[in-house]
Amino acid sequence: MGLNMLYKSILETIIENIDAGIHVVDNEGKTIFYNSIMGELEGLDIDEVMGKNILEIFPSLTENTSTILTVLKSRKAIYNKSQSYLNNHGKQIKTINSTIPFKISPDKYGAVEIAKDITKVKELSEKVQILQQVLVGKESNKDNIKGYTFKSIIGEDDDFLNTVALAKTAAKSSSTVLIYGETGTGKELFAQSIHYESTRSSKPFIAQNCAAIPESLLEGILFGTVKGSYTGAVNRPGLFEQAHGGTLLLDEINSMGLQLQAKLLRVLQEGYIRRVGGLNDIPCDVRIIATTNEEPEKSVASGALRKDLYYRLNVIYLKIPPLRERRSDVLLLSEYFIKKFNTVLKKDVWDISNEVKNAFMNYDWPGNVRELENCIESAMNIVTKDHMLKPHHFSNMKPIFNNSKSNTNYRLLIHEGKSLDGILESIEKELIIDALKECSFNITKSANKLGIKRQNLQHKIKKYKIRIES
Repeated sequence: MGLNMLYKSILETIIENIDAGIHVVDNEGKTIFYNSIMGELEGLDIDEVMGKNILEIFPSLTENTSTILTVLKSRKAIYNKSQSYLNNHGKQIKTINSTIPFKISPDKYGAVEIAKDITKVKELSEKVQILQQVLVGKESNKDNIKGYTFKSIIGEDDDFLNTVALAKTAAKSSSTVLIYGETGTGKELFAQSIHYESTRSSKPFIAQNCAAIPESLLEGILFGTVKGSYTGAVNRPGLFEQAHGGTLLLDEINSMGLQLQAKLLRVLQEGYIRRVGGLNDIPCDVRIIATTNEEPEKSVASGALRKDLYYRLNVIYLKIPPLRERRSDVLLLSEYFIKKFNTVLKKDVWDISNEVKNAFMNYDWPGNVRELENCIESAMNIVTKDHMLKPHHFSNMKPIFNNSKSNTNYRLLIHEGKSLDGILESIEKELIIDALKECSFNITKSANKLGIKRQNLQHKIKKYKIRIES
C-alpha cells in the first residue's frame, strides 16, 4: 500500500469512528463525504446524500441560512453555530456546527462541517435544572403555568374529532392513557389538554422524553435519588414525587429500557415509588399519560415494549390520525398558523394562493402538523409587502411543489364547495386540455385519443372556452 493510500485509509477510519457528524461538500455544494454519525443526526442514509446538493437534501435551508453554503461563499470558517432545519423527510434536526473551508485548487474551495446533536443535551440540561430547583414538599412555579386545552386543538376531520371526543372523555377520569401518533401529530397537545381540563388541572403537569436520557440516568430522574447511593448522589425527589396529584407524561415510552419498564409497571400497580438507593416506599398519586410514535402492537411484537406494561397503560387508547389522513384540515390549519405568525412576526398576510393550496392538498406531510407549521413560519419570514403567500415564498420547500401530480386538486375543489357536477366538469376539461397538448392541438387526433367523436370534442372545447393554439 502506498503512503498516500495509507494516509487516506487512516483518515477515513478516524472520520468514520469519531463521535461527531462529518459532512464534506465540493465547490458546488455537492456531498463528497458523509459519515454514519451525521446520518444518524440528520435521519438520512448515506446513499440519499452522496453526490447531491445541500438544498436538495435540506429543502428548508437557503443559500443564506445554510452554514455550508455560507462558508463556500465567504471562504471564512464558522464555529459553534446552532442550527435548526428540516431534512427532505420533514424531520427536524437541531445541531451545533463548526464549518471550515478547504482549498481544492487555487480558485476552488470546498467545506467540511462537523456537527453535534444538541437536542438531547438541552433536554437533559432542562431536566437537571428542574431537579435542582425543586425540593421535597416545595411546589415549582412551573406548576402554576397553564398549558394547552382542547380549545387549542384545530380540526374538522371526522376521525380527528372522534379522537378529540374520546380525549375529552379521558379528561373526566384518572385512568392511564396511551396515545399513538406519528411525529408531529400533536401528542403532547392532547396530553396537556387532558390534564388541564381534568380535576388535576391545579396540580403539576410534567413531561419526560424517555428516548432522550440514558436508562441509568432516567431512573434517577423518574424516581429520585438518595445521598450516597452512587458517587455524587444527593437527596432529590424524582418526577413522580414532583407530579404528585397531577399528571406525568412519558413520551416515547417504547424507547424506555425493559428493566425500567418493569419498575414503572410496579409503580402503576402498587401506587408507590422507591428512590434509587433508598429503602423507604413513598406513596404517589400520579396519572400517567404515555405516548409512542410507533404502533404499540408493533413495539410489543418487536420486544421494545413489555406486554404487561402495554396492557396496564392501554386503559384509554387514543390514535391521532396523520395529516395526510385529514387533508380537509390542511387549509384550516394553514389559516390558523398564518394568524399566529402574523402576531409573532408582525406581518399582514391574509391567505395563500390557489397554487399553494393545490400543492398543500396534494402533499403527504410526512412531518405532519409540525412540518406544516414550520413551512408557514418559513414562508412568512420571507414575505415583505405581499398579503398572500405564493409559490416563490416556499422556494425552500421543493418536495411540496414537486409532489403535485395534476393541475387540479379535487380535494381542494370539494373544500371550496364545488358540486359533484362541477368537479366532474373540471376533470373533463383538464383531460381535454391534456389530450390537445399531447396531440399538438390536432382536433381529430385528440378526439381519437379521448375516444369521442370529433364533433363532440369541438362542442366541449366551445363549452369550456378552451383556447386552441395554432
